[in-house]
Parts: sequence; structure tokens; C-alpha cells
Amino acid sequence: QVQLVESGGGLVQAGGSLSVSCEASGSIFRINAMGWYRQAPGKQREVVATHTSSGATFYADSVKGRFTISRDSAKNTVYLQMNSLQPEDTAVYYCNADLKPGGSSWSRTYWGQGTQVTVSS
Repeated sequence: QVQLVESGGGLVQAGGSLSVSCEASGSIFRINAMGWYRQAPGKQREVVATHTSSGATFYADSVKGRFTISRDSAKNTVYLQMNSLQPEDTAVYYCNADLKPGGSSWSRTYWGQGTQVTVSS
């Protein structure tokens, strides 16, 4: 049973910083990529940043230069450092992992439970 457990987030004033982390646990053979998505009230879930096993990163235009994604492969953990936060960054942030579970023939996508990030103006 694979689980993604997020931590961090919370409430911060505009211009402040927050970080979130996500650990994948369980029987995991290989993690192909991990990343963060977010969903604001009334909006669709959107990608924020991703990190592949080869080290390649992707950032949404809206967060480039402000957010940094990093990963500790030994701990199966992905981090998102968020700086210069703005009210429009307010959302539930979801961890995402594309991985191959132990004993499985193929990879699949897993999601965390989500963590709230609220930026006040």
C-alpha cells in the first residue's frame, strides 16, 4: 500500500514564505516523478511544479522565480519552498507521484490528501 503524506502549509501574509513536504511510503519499486498541484476554490486543479527522477524540473509560469521544488530520493520525499507568496497562491496543495509499486508490472499515479496554504493580503 503506497501512501503520500504531506506536511507543512498554513497561513502566511502576502510576501511571506512557506514550505510543504511530501513523503511517499509503502512498497515502492521506483519513483519516476513527484510534484505538486494546487486547487483554489471554484477552480480546476493545476500543476505547480514537478521533479523527475533524472532531476528535470518544471514550474508553472505563475510560480517561476518564487517557488522551488526539490527532492530527496533516499527519503522518497519532495519539497516545495514557496517565497513571495501572494493571495492568488491560496489553495489546497496536493502532492503527486508517478511510481511503480513493488510487485507491480506498471507505474501509476498517486495523490496526497492535500494541505491548505492560505495567503492573506
